[in-house]
Formats: sequence, structure tokens, C-alpha cells
Amino acid sequence: MGTLTPGATYIYERVGGVVYARESGKLDRQIVGYNYDEETLRSLKKWKDTKLWDDIFTASMTNPTIEEALEKVKVLYYLSKESEQK
Repeated sequence: MGTLTPGATYIYERVGGVVYARESGKLDRQIVGYNYDEETLRSLKKWKDTKLWDDIFTASMTNPTIEEALEKVKVLYYLSKESEQK
């Protein structure tokens, strides 16, 4: 991404989920942001959560405290799944 010129007048355009800015009277534009729909936001959150759990699992291999906490989470998960099936 580039930098915007201080004091310049900008026109903002949206194409798909990308927001662009261009100086008034010019054709070159720069990406200044993104606008995601709800489905994309859910996918991003799921990806971040998956990455986080992967990091936690990796850390549990060398950190006994995290390993113990992760085992407790697993027990809670299995108990809740068992409860749902009844």
C-alpha cells in the first residue's frame, strides 16, 4: 500500500471487498481498506480460531501447564458431547 497525500481531496471507490482511494482528477488509486461480507468475516474468524488452537496444541507439546489445561478442555468437550447425545 502507498501513502496518501496530506490535504488532497480523495474519491473513494469500492470494487468487491476492496476500498480504493484516488486523488481527485487522477486515475491512479491505492488500496486503503477492505469491506468483507458476513460470510467472509465468519471464515476469517474460523481461520484465526483454527490457527490459535494449532498454536496452543503445539505449545502443549513442550509446556506441561498448557498440556494439562488442554487435557481439561478435552474432558469438558467430551462430557458436553456426551450430554448432547442423551
